[in-house]
Amino acid sequence: MTAGTPEAASRSAGRKLRAALDAKAQSLGFSSLSVTRPDAIPEAPARLRQFLDAGCHGSMAWMAETEDRRADPCVLWPEVRSILILTMNYGPDRDPLTHLADPSVGGISVYARHRDYHDIIKGKLKELAGFLVSRTGGDVKVFVDTAPVMEKPLAAAAGAGWQGKHTNLVSRQLGSWFFLGSIFTTAELDPDASEVDHCGSCKACLTACPTDAFPEAYRLDARRCLSYLTIEHAGPIPHEFRQPMGNRIYGCDDCLAACPWNKFAQVAQEAKLQARADLVDPPLADLLHLDDAGFRQKFSGSPIKRIGRDRFLRNCLIAAGNSGDRSLIPEVLRLASDTAPVVRGAAAWALGRLLPVAELDAVRERLASAETDDDVLSEWQAPLTTADFDIPR
Repeated sequence: MTAGTPEAASRSAGRKLRAALDAKAQSLGFSSLSVTRPDAIPEAPARLRQFLDAGCHGSMAWMAETEDRRADPCVLWPEVRSILILTMNYGPDRDPLTHLADPSVGGISVYARHRDYHDIIKGKLKELAGFLVSRTGGDVKVFVDTAPVMEKPLAAAAGAGWQGKHTNLVSRQLGSWFFLGSIFTTAELDPDASEVDHCGSCKACLTACPTDAFPEAYRLDARRCLSYLTIEHAGPIPHEFRQPMGNRIYGCDDCLAACPWNKFAQVAQEAKLQARADLVDPPLADLLHLDDAGFRQKFSGSPIKRIGRDRFLRNCLIAAGNSGDRSLIPEVLRLASDTAPVVRGAAAWALGRLLPVAELDAVRERLASAETDDDVLSEWQAPLTTADFDIPR
């Protein structure tokens, strides 16, 4: 191509724009910027339909309700011509699974140990989107997780990483510890090459899952996933997952932490993405006494706040029941009379694991006789299982 031609000038302008966007993204704290086309994931509709047909989305009805828009970016916004994918590192500064060695504490997923990432990333995406508009004109839309956007396959198509066997995105530079955000634009930008799968024969993430939530590599059954069960699922935790849940009270990082590519992960530098000390392995005894006001205050600005006090205490009570720590019995016993049925039911199960049999019978007789909720009654009436005797009684 001859220098000075319109085509050469266009390519030069495109390179300068991309360099300016990369520099701006870096200045805002993003780890990488990459670009793809809205038609870059043609296999997504069929894969999403398979996932929904199998019921693997559990109670997340919104996934089915937004299926058309989720599967095709052009259905979500017909005017979109390019999609910018941004990554932001939230790598932990310590072993993320230390809580597993201490049943007296609760395990909170790394991403939730700091300020809500939606608030952090969305503002930065808007600033970058404004910068893009100032250079190209046109319209933009900004998305972070909550919109019906299949960000992981789009990010793989853009070269930001690849979807590992645990279905999460993996990066050669960041491992598994990073957030995704996207900017849809009417501007025509040159796309990046997609990333290839670097998992090879490794199955570390699959074998690490405590509930066998992967029926096969690259497929997740959310109904068996502790992240889904502790965050998205509103009712009682199914009995088969309670003991495997251990002391994971918000999310589960086991499959992420097992990924060998984490050797290249970086510790988060963004101050707002550094863990709060009180959310790293907090004592269960401190969490079980939280009332609604205390819960809201403690988790102000945290993504944990969105699940509400009742669901959170349900999780903490399952952890208490798994702990074998009888010093927690008074607090668990108090919560067995809580106003929320999901809390009372989890407390009943925990007492069944913590109380000596004779004491349990007396408590059961007193509380079950006054119980009106069928789910809670079923907890009191459930026979002890072999697993219940794993803890000395």
